[in-house]
Amino acid sequence: MANGGEERSTVMGEDFEAVLTGVGPRLRAIRQQYGTTLAQLSEQTGISVSTLSRLESGGRRPTLELLLPLARAHGVALDELVDAPPTGDPRVRLRPFVRHGWTYLPLARSLGGMQAYKIVVPVGDSRENCEQRTHEGHEWLYVLSGELLLKLGEYEAVLKAGEAAEFDTRTPHLFTNAGRVPVEFLSLFGPQGERVHVRARTAERAGRAAD
Repeated sequence: MANGGEERSTVMGEDFEAVLTGVGPRLRAIRQQYGTTLAQLSEQTGISVSTLSRLESGGRRPTLELLLPLARAHGVALDELVDAPPTGDPRVRLRPFVRHGWTYLPLARSLGGMQAYKIVVPVGDSRENCEQRTHEGHEWLYVLSGELLLKLGEYEAVLKAGEAAEFDTRTPHLFTNAGRVPVEFLSLFGPQGERVHVRARTAERAGRAAD
């Protein structure tokens, strides 16, 4: 019969292996979140494309030598990249990070499934004339303040505070600041095509609820 120390050691080992197993899918999810290719990530980190591919598929065991440059390239803390279990304080403390002048505040810990961010785009952002991009997934935007220019192929619109939009990210798209003040918006992104479902009561149902 195993003693208490051996049992704890076994559980800790299983938890550690579970953390390592989850690294690959999180690496793929965050790369796809920003529409970065393996080749582009390889140039940023100096890690070969084949090694990056094996990391994401679970064929290569993650090490600090590999994870540190990936965390820097993605602009996330190492503990968020590996989704290390929280200790002590149970509150989730997610730190904002900056990419290409945009400030991102993660609103959820997990890098798999639906992703949620508050994003701040400064005045004078120069992406309006950049090439539109495509990638797998579905995105929902809600403008909190300022004006956001959204381009979807040949279509474009300026979203103001209180307005929202959602679209399949396989459609060529681009968004940037369209006003004279920073624009703040919420972004919900499903890398596997998850969609946002918003429910609203009809007038009849609202009337019944008020009775």
